[in-house]
Amino acid sequence: MSMKRIVSTDAAPKAIGPYSQAVVYNGIAYCSGQIPLDPATMQIVEGGVAEQTTRVLENLKAVLDACGSSLDRVLKTTVFLKDMGEFAAMNEVYGKYFHTNSPARATVEAARLPRDVRVEIECIAAVD
Repeated sequence: MSMKRIVSTDAAPKAIGPYSQAVVYNGIAYCSGQIPLDPATMQIVEGGVAEQTTRVLENLKAVLDACGSSLDRVLKTTVFLKDMGEFAAMNEVYGKYFHTNSPARATVEAARLPRDVRVEIECIAAVD
């Protein structure tokens, strides 16, 4: 029987509510949405959607590492954008992290994201 394992790492922003950074169950990591918080300061990174997307993906990378996974093992992402007009800038950064064997993805525009950030990304990944 598979056990649910709660994952937490100091290399990514701490959960700021009643949720986990990730849950691993039956060989799959379910990662909560990451926003562009610097884990050292818990402050939003400066810059536009490109800089924010970079920080979000670095945060996800840290959570996946703590799960025993990696960006190469991501099966699906969901990208939430404040403004779909910023899709191209987000996608350019995203493509640098997922350049081969890209995961399935949905991208949606959200009326408002936590702390009024420009981007949030969640993912599901395979775990060793």
